[in-house]
Amino acid sequence: MPAEPVPPRRIREIFVTFLALGLTSFGGPAAHLGYFHHQFVVRRRWLSEQDYADLVALCQFLPGPASSQVGFAIGMMRGGGWGAAAAWAAFTLPSAFVLVAFALSASLLDGPVSQGIIHGLKVAAVAIVAHAVSGMARNLCPDRQRAGIALVAVLLVILAGGALSQVSAMVIGAVAGLLFCRKHNGTDPGHSRLSVSDRAGRWAAFFFTVLLLGLPLLAWLAPSNLTEMMDAFYRTGALVFGGGHVILPLLEAEVVQTGWITPDQFLTGYGAAQAIPGPLFTFSAYLGAVLEPTAPWLWAAMALVMIFLPGLLLLVAVLPRWNNFRRWESAQALMRGANAAVVGILGAALYQPVWTSAILGPQDFALALTGFLLLSVWKLSAWAVVIVMAGGGLLIGA
Repeated sequence: MPAEPVPPRRIREIFVTFLALGLTSFGGPAAHLGYFHHQFVVRRRWLSEQDYADLVALCQFLPGPASSQVGFAIGMMRGGGWGAAAAWAAFTLPSAFVLVAFALSASLLDGPVSQGIIHGLKVAAVAIVAHAVSGMARNLCPDRQRAGIALVAVLLVILAGGALSQVSAMVIGAVAGLLFCRKHNGTDPGHSRLSVSDRAGRWAAFFFTVLLLGLPLLAWLAPSNLTEMMDAFYRTGALVFGGGHVILPLLEAEVVQTGWITPDQFLTGYGAAQAIPGPLFTFSAYLGAVLEPTAPWLWAAMALVMIFLPGLLLLVAVLPRWNNFRRWESAQALMRGANAAVVGILGAALYQPVWTSAILGPQDFALALTGFLLLSVWKLSAWAVVIVMAGGGLLIGA
């Protein structure tokens, strides 16, 4: 973290930038990584292509919501602890508020107009992810070896499916990089600004372990609906790899199979979470509000914190060793292979679920191609493309 005080205007800049992303980032984790790449690497240049790829690879290895971890780390790099908190809050809270309001009211997504806009936003995700994949492929897969690693990752994730295939692709890519990607141009990877102090890392590891072991004990010693919910949501966030949709079966096992809520309530909230921007982990806020209608905002806040906290603590815990690790020659080869695998994983996500859920006919393809050209040729901002795609989706629906 920065040793000198961070100017308040920088914290405001971080908050406003991530708030815009939290209000417009449709399409799930893969699309979020595309938005982040466009905003922070291409447009604002807050970090380099290499730093961004290394960070994405690290967060793919860790349990928790990968896109939120990446955003949290970018905020930390830019503004220290307050910057990390501002980035997480601004990116997460908009969708959380919408989902809690949805839990407390009738459906907000009925009618052909809203459905057309939502479909256009899904098409926007296709353009954003395709633009990110093409840019990262040029920089991170410049030779046959790394292009081959990316191709293997695409095939593995598409054919096998599931979070385990993504983790496997990362491991295989890292091993392949160690074996086939040792040649490099001799450049120093430099000192990444994505680091924290040893003390902060030790405290994060301590709190992660204490909560993981202590919450079940607390729920056993002082049983209550609140302590049981906190334990269930923290444990889910600590043990899920792949993030996004992977968390749904785990949450379903915790809240539906235990009889806390009905299957209809669960699926209704999931449908709403699919239709709004921001991380899918904010589905936990909806569940918290449904679990305790007498105190919906308190329970939503607790559920939201519990589901995100373990992944963020783990990220802070490993970052102190990150710079030393990435300077080893073997580690650099490993990361070259892992970064190529990241490109493959994003390429697979471009097909499923981004493409398959959005491109339903020739009009959708034409709209997605328009969005891609607006980004890559006309250099339009991502938020402007989102607005254009929403209008296009409305016209297609009409």
